[in-house]
Amino acid sequence: MPRKPNAGSEPWIDPDAAPELDDAFFERAALYDGPKLIRRGRPPAAAPKQQVTLRLDREVVAKLKASGPRWQTRANDALKRWLDRQEHRRAG
Repeated sequence: MPRKPNAGSEPWIDPDAAPELDDAFFERAALYDGPKLIRRGRPPAAAPKQQVTLRLDREVVAKLKASGPRWQTRANDALKRWLDRQEHRRAG
């Protein structure tokens, strides 16, 4: 059976030749508060969207995608408006 290459196959480098830890290094570093990792980036949404599987006609998907980026958001907004109109008709 052939041996897997050793993950440490790189030649040993003198630790004294290591690069200086500059501000850029620390900006990319993981931050911890004790054992807890402090996540970076966008905070979690208060009301996250739910992923679903929905079967649509090919023509509908093609036209939505052809409308450009954020087509899924526009489709969501169109469904919301339709639902609001339906609810308004029932209430009126």
